[in-house]
Amino acid sequence: MKLLFVHQNMPGQYRELVQWLSVQGEHEIVFLTQREKHPDIQGVRTVVYKTHHVAAKDAYGLSKTWETAAGNGFGAVQALGKIVEGGFKPDIVIGHVGWGEMTFFREVLPDTPMIGFFEYFYSVHGGPVGFDPEAPVSDHAPYLMHGHNVVPLVNIEAVDLGHSPTMWQRNRFPESFHDKIYVCHDGIRTDILKPNKKASVSLGRIGRPLTVKDEIVTFMARNLETTRGYHQFMRAVPHIQKARPNARILVIGGNDVSYGGKSKHPGGLRGQMEAEVGHLLDWDRLHFLGQVPFEDYQNIIQISTCHIYLTMPFVLSWSLLESMSMGATIVASDVAPVREAMTHGETGLLVDFFDPEAIAAQVSEVLARPKSFAHIGPAARQHVVDSYDFLTVCLPEHIRQINGLVPDDIQIKVP
Repeated sequence: MKLLFVHQNMPGQYRELVQWLSVQGEHEIVFLTQREKHPDIQGVRTVVYKTHHVAAKDAYGLSKTWETAAGNGFGAVQALGKIVEGGFKPDIVIGHVGWGEMTFFREVLPDTPMIGFFEYFYSVHGGPVGFDPEAPVSDHAPYLMHGHNVVPLVNIEAVDLGHSPTMWQRNRFPESFHDKIYVCHDGIRTDILKPNKKASVSLGRIGRPLTVKDEIVTFMARNLETTRGYHQFMRAVPHIQKARPNARILVIGGNDVSYGGKSKHPGGLRGQMEAEVGHLLDWDRLHFLGQVPFEDYQNIIQISTCHIYLTMPFVLSWSLLESMSMGATIVASDVAPVREAMTHGETGLLVDFFDPEAIAAQVSEVLARPKSFAHIGPAARQHVVDSYDFLTVCLPEHIRQINGLVPDDIQIKVP
């Protein structure tokens, strides 16, 4: 089969699927992306496109998102035209619709089946906007949020089939979308992401490796930001350190912002939280590791006694399911997208996002009585194996959906 994948930040949600397809050696794969420093995937030809237009910083707010998306779409479709002229006409197109890249593809490929990734529908209700009282929304917020939704509203008609990774995400979209969107996670490599009692982590200021025998608390987010609860985590740290004088806290994450607004503090959110709680912290037992290689991230989670995952109601992080797959005992915020993946007391421990003392108390209890919570990690892993495993659960479903749109003679073999 000839497959065209589209994602402005290659490989995005298609990391596992594209790699698996390439290994089969039976398919011709092209990946269209904006990412110039993209990963080199053997068997995949990457084409980089440039956006045709980006909205100015002072562009009209209600149409700004669509203006940039239209520029992406026009840049992407021009690149698509050259790909087709060069002799590659895909049997199917699979891509993320959120940045507008697939908006105009029908002009070049009127009869080619297309699957679009529908990640998020904006609203001031039920998501991160308006969730945190510390970040009140303006009177214009409902209109600005709906303005963002022009992109999926246009693209639901541009594709034959939609895809969302969780039911919570699909249900954010209007009911008229639901029958057209299938729900299946991108997939977790539970065969690779496993518990490892022999894992160890070396830190510069400690003279020996840390292992599962140490009392380790971990927190991870791509960037340390309010949407992923970094501010509430930092407020919980002094209480954890006071209750557990031997605990070491390892923090993974960058200092940029992936989602939501930036802190007004000159030092960013990290500077803001240090100003608020820094005087209460034992800095010798608090380790900021930045963004680490994937293998190091695995080792850190594998030695964790208790992992903290905090998020506002938003897109579920891969790291939650990955940590569950590695058998971590997780304290997580009690919000709808987390509840879809985790059951309190069985596969995780859910706490109030807005209550740092309750977060700390639950973490401290896990550290004090690890045997009482020893069932949670294995149950969490089993749940991810049963419901989110890439090879046995998610891959067959994605292939089934792809095959349902193409002729029988070119269908992908189901593993």
